[in-house]
Amino acid sequence: MKTFTYTTQAALAALLIALSPISYAGGDHGHGHDDHVEESHDDHVEEVSQGPNGGKLFTNGDLSLELAIFEQGIPPEYRAWVSDHGVAVKNAQLTVTLTRLGGQKNVFKFSPKGDYLLGDGVVTEPHSFDVEIELSHNGETHQWEFESHEGRTEIENDIAEKAGISTTIAGPIQIKQTETVYGKTATEHTKISHLKARFPGLVLKVNAEIGDSVKQGQTLATIESNESLLRYTLKAPFDGVITARHANPGELADEQVLFTLADYSQLWVEFQAFPQQAKSMRIGQKVMLASDAQSASSSIQHLIPSPEGKPYLLAGVPIDNKDGQWIPGAMVTGQVVIAEDQVDLAVDNRALQSFRDWSVVFIKIGDQYEIRPLELGRSDGEFTEVLSGLKAGDEYVVENSYLIKADIEKAGASHDH
Repeated sequence: MKTFTYTTQAALAALLIALSPISYAGGDHGHGHDDHVEESHDDHVEEVSQGPNGGKLFTNGDLSLELAIFEQGIPPEYRAWVSDHGVAVKNAQLTVTLTRLGGQKNVFKFSPKGDYLLGDGVVTEPHSFDVEIELSHNGETHQWEFESHEGRTEIENDIAEKAGISTTIAGPIQIKQTETVYGKTATEHTKISHLKARFPGLVLKVNAEIGDSVKQGQTLATIESNESLLRYTLKAPFDGVITARHANPGELADEQVLFTLADYSQLWVEFQAFPQQAKSMRIGQKVMLASDAQSASSSIQHLIPSPEGKPYLLAGVPIDNKDGQWIPGAMVTGQVVIAEDQVDLAVDNRALQSFRDWSVVFIKIGDQYEIRPLELGRSDGEFTEVLSGLKAGDEYVVENSYLIKADIEKAGASHDH
């Protein structure tokens, strides 16, 4: 998982701003959902007036229509008030069609309820769509169109690429259930060798220094035997690094250790698994390892009792260290995967952002981006299950999604009705 520092984030944000202008769909977002109205009988675009019930007011001669989204303590619904010459009309036929980003349409038919007309469905979030109104009364049909965009912005693809904005496709995934354990890295016991002379004698030549990487069979020193006066060589038994040297030309080699050789290409972590954790652990289970900025994946190779008789098991996990990035003695956190559940839809946690009181991702269609408020389920720290708000196959922003959020907030998007 990539981690971005404040400096990196600031640089990316500055790049996005510098490379724009950004085109904000829907005009001045500070006006909320319903910014402009285009009347059907001409091409003139004018500001929408507000009606007495707080909705958007549309007029054509003596006929008026007020349309509002009502959501106080109930799921959002459309309410409309129609009047002709100032007299309330209850028998008008009203249809409102919403076209969302991507082409999905929601059609609402209205029927009388109390002193208003009620739309026949929930106006789901986000309230971002192109609105078409058709009102029939006394044999005449009146039409209006306007944009009601929120949580939406437009960024050209080359600009998004330069800003490091990347996307992926939503779909099913395995959500992992994990147990957290702790341990330390250590060198494998069979990969540390303390090398001594085979026969007492005089050290004639030394071919290795502390810190040298040596290969199996490589000559480390040449020694002359005291008894036979024959020369023999001391060779490395495996590939590794010289960590200690106690041999110099002219010195006597007897029972002392001349070299210590260690192979760090594979380390081990022995995690402490306490009784409640140990119940769900098995050899072969996957383990995600983390230490400072390091991360790796491996699996449990053995489960043994604590040698000191302590009330926990030791879970042995190898770490491939051919690149030399891990060091012995480092504290390591392990996430042991004890179960995996297939979920129908999940998102990468890097994509999640807060927007008002929602958790959202930003979908991408063409060069437009828009919020999708989500209902979330289980999470394993890397992916989170989506219960509603997104569809399989939707393309959503993963890396640098905060830039999309900042761009939308810069436009001053509101949630007025």
